[in-house]
Amino acid sequence: MKKRDILETIGNTPLVEIARMSPHPEVRIFAKLEGNNPTGSLKDRIAKYMIERALAEGKLTPDKVILEPTSGNTGISLAFVARRKGFRVKVVMPENVSPERAQMLQAYGAEIVYSDGSKGTNGAILVAQEMAAKDDTYFMPYQYGNESNPRAHYETTGMEILQDLPEVDVFVAGLGTGGTLMGVGRRLKEHNPKVKVVAVVPHPDDMIQGLRSLEDGFIPPILNLSLLDSRIMVESQEAFRVTRELMQKEGIFAGISSGAVVCCAMRLAQRMERGNIVCLLADGGWKYLSTSLWTKEFAELKNTVDNKIWW
Repeated sequence: MKKRDILETIGNTPLVEIARMSPHPEVRIFAKLEGNNPTGSLKDRIAKYMIERALAEGKLTPDKVILEPTSGNTGISLAFVARRKGFRVKVVMPENVSPERAQMLQAYGAEIVYSDGSKGTNGAILVAQEMAAKDDTYFMPYQYGNESNPRAHYETTGMEILQDLPEVDVFVAGLGTGGTLMGVGRRLKEHNPKVKVVAVVPHPDDMIQGLRSLEDGFIPPILNLSLLDSRIMVESQEAFRVTRELMQKEGIFAGISSGAVVCCAMRLAQRMERGNIVCLLADGGWKYLSTSLWTKEFAELKNTVDNKIWW
C-alpha cells in the first residue's frame, strides 16, 4: 500500500509462529517482530505518540530541543521522528552501549551525551533530569513517565496482536520502561481477563541491554505492577543462546532482549498443557553485530568471557 510519509510505516508488524522454538507440541509460540519498524525497534511507536501529543498540547515548540535519557532505541526513534518534524534531539546514553546505536543516532543527527556506563540507564536518567532542570529550552518526553508510551501500545501493538490472533493465553515481553507490558497487557486483558501478562527481567547482577531489574531501586512511573501476573528472570547467557537459536532455527535476526523473551516463553510452554503464547521481540539484531554474537568464535568464548564487555 502506498504511503504518504515514512512515519505511516510505523506499526503493523508481522506476527509469526516460531514452531521450532516450542518444547511442547500443544503450545504454540508466536513472535511479534518489532524489528520491522523503520528504525528497527518498537520504540518508533512511542516516539511518534510522544512527539505528536506534545505538539498537540503545545509543550513542544519550535524553540525547544528534545532531550531524552535512553539505552539507545528510544533515542534513535525520537531522532527519526523529530527529523521528519523539524526538531533537534539530544540524548543521554550509557557509554557502554553497542556502538551501532551511537552510529544510528549520529546518522539521524542527534547529539549524544554519554553517562557513566556502570550506572546503566538509571545514571542516564539522572544526568538528563539535571540538564533539563538547568535549561528550559529542553523538552524531555521522559518515556518512563509519559502516558503516551503505554497508550501507543494499547492503541496499536495490542490491537494488532488481537487482529492476528484473537485467542492469546500468555503475553511475554521484556521489562524496560514498562510501556509495552502495560499497554498491550491492558488491551489483551480487556479482550480476555484470563490472559497472563509476563515480564522478563535480568538477574539483579546481570545485564541484558534493554531490560530492567526493579531491584536496582527505580520503578518507572508508568509501571503498574498489579497488571503483571509474573516476573521471570533470565540470565544473559540464556538470552545469548536463544538469540542465536532464533537465527539458526527460525531465520529471525533479533536483539538480545528478544532472546530473553523467547527463552521465558519456552519455559512457560513446558508448564502448559496447551495454548498460545505471544512474545514481543523488541528489535532486530543489527544494533548488536559488534558483539559478534552470531559468530562461531562467540559460541566458543561465551562461557569464559565477562558478559559485561558486550555492552
